[in-house]
Amino acid sequence: MRFHTRKWVKPQDLNPNGTLFGGQLLAWIDEELALYAIIQLESPRVVTKSMSEINFRRSAKQGDIIEIGIDVVKFGNTSLTLQCEVRNMMTRETIITIDTTTMVNLGPDGKPKAHGKTKIEFVKDRLIEN
Repeated sequence: MRFHTRKWVKPQDLNPNGTLFGGQLLAWIDEELALYAIIQLESPRVVTKSMSEINFRRSAKQGDIIEIGIDVVKFGNTSLTLQCEVRNMMTRETIITIDTTTMVNLGPDGKPKAHGKTKIEFVKDRLIEN
């Protein structure tokens, strides 16, 4: 699993129990998965189609630094299916897992559009040296 983004849990991210609000965490995850899919598919028109069961394992508290990890499960014709894990950066304890999230590439008409990708690509490998 590649961990891409870190978030610092701040007071505005907490629920009444004083721990990280699950809705805030899911918003961070959805944004990170969308950005990952946009970069992989080289398309700005990507939407979340579905998420599998979300498994909250531990909570995070104010001051914790969490990191969001993503792995590619599969490339579909119009979609990219991703797996996600969020963990506490300091303790390495898993906070949440999501087995699959399906992101779909859209055309200008808002309908699913083939993206032509079949494997993970790294941006550095796409750059042409001068």
